[in-house]
Amino acid sequence: MNASNTGHLPVVVIGAGPIGLAAAAHLVERGIEPLVLEAGPSAGTAVRDWAHVRLFSPWAEVTDPAAEKLLAPTGWVRPDGSAYPTGGDWAEQYLKPLAAVLGDKVRYGARVTGVARAGRDRIVDADRDEQPFTIHVLGTDGREERITARAVIDASGTWSTPGPMGADGLPALGEKTATDRVSYRVPDLQDPAVRARHAGKRTAIIGSGASAFTALAHLADLAKEEQETHATWILRRGIGANTFGGGEADELPARGALGLRAKAAVEDGHASAVTGFRTEAVDRVGDRLVLVAEDGRRLDPVDEVIVLTGFRPDLSFLSEVRLGLDERLQAPTALAPLIDPNVHSCGTVYPHGVNELSHPEQGIYLVGMKSYGRAPTFLAMTGYEQVRSISAAIAGDREAAERVELTLPETGVCGGAGLYDEPDTEQNGQGGGCCGAPATLQIGTGPATTSGSC
Repeated sequence: MNASNTGHLPVVVIGAGPIGLAAAAHLVERGIEPLVLEAGPSAGTAVRDWAHVRLFSPWAEVTDPAAEKLLAPTGWVRPDGSAYPTGGDWAEQYLKPLAAVLGDKVRYGARVTGVARAGRDRIVDADRDEQPFTIHVLGTDGREERITARAVIDASGTWSTPGPMGADGLPALGEKTATDRVSYRVPDLQDPAVRARHAGKRTAIIGSGASAFTALAHLADLAKEEQETHATWILRRGIGANTFGGGEADELPARGALGLRAKAAVEDGHASAVTGFRTEAVDRVGDRLVLVAEDGRRLDPVDEVIVLTGFRPDLSFLSEVRLGLDERLQAPTALAPLIDPNVHSCGTVYPHGVNELSHPEQGIYLVGMKSYGRAPTFLAMTGYEQVRSISAAIAGDREAAERVELTLPETGVCGGAGLYDEPDTEQNGQGGGCCGAPATLQIGTGPATTSGSC
């Protein structure tokens, strides 16, 4: 991109979540004007949707250094670094004050509906890199607007596009017409209306990750108070030694405790596990739902279904820019092999920056959860490093852009919407990672090195 022609323009950041606001903070630190466009009414709109859920990561690992510098003059003090915040804590005690400091650099109720090069659709080559980006925005009042930008950082996340019930990655037959009985979020059973949907009822939970563990644990607690409450836990695979995580030996204590609670829910009879069940259809039988597998099996009727099968990126508004994405994960091509969930856990993901996040279209970057596509291994700290590197590159500081400044415990810590809900998690110095000894990792200078093994 020709900096002399576009340097006066802002960098548009899509999304006012943790990574988007961190991107803005790093741009400000570089003397670059950011404009954060948030579709929701407040900072951390998506995070607030899971306000009742506690992160696996402590406060020390979910705040960004550049953001803390911006906040410091206001008297803001980071909460106890060893404590584990809920999504609500994260939004109110960190994201809200950070957005306030950024002031009019953050706009709410601004939904991005398209990104393109000015006067150039996807197929036009002529002078493409010299053109600024045009961002099409729809306001809550229905008014359309075009904003011109020198670069675009898409931190819109994946929260708005949860995975469907169907085992083939598409909605099961009948799923779309059963939306009154189907939800795609960990239920907040402190909400009276949500509690009423599950108390004394039978609920099917589809999924095998930490979200499903959390839902199982919550419904088991409800079953102890409300008779006839029961969960049917549906897994596409069987139950093996690692189904419930590492338990007491898990290197992330909060995660291990959550797995043990889910296991107890099954062993205590509050949940029944159904294995090898790949959902093909959902049928209505009166006021209840019957799930049907690809092999023809039909489960007993349930009152509610909770689908927790992961998330995926919304790429619809990026159709006119040239992205280089892995065909499986829908993550940037160079990043995909570093985050492949078939190989990596959140702790073995290699820190990365602008080189791995660049696309054939210069000046546009997917960051945070959006950059991971369908991979669930995202780290909040890694996201902060992504935007530090990208901001340095936009500022023309290539040396800083290619130098990773991230120190992690050797297996890292899952940031973002972690799914543990017990505040009394062990906090003895091990909560931040599995191995205790930190390792500094770099990119742009050869293979990563670590100081031990888990």
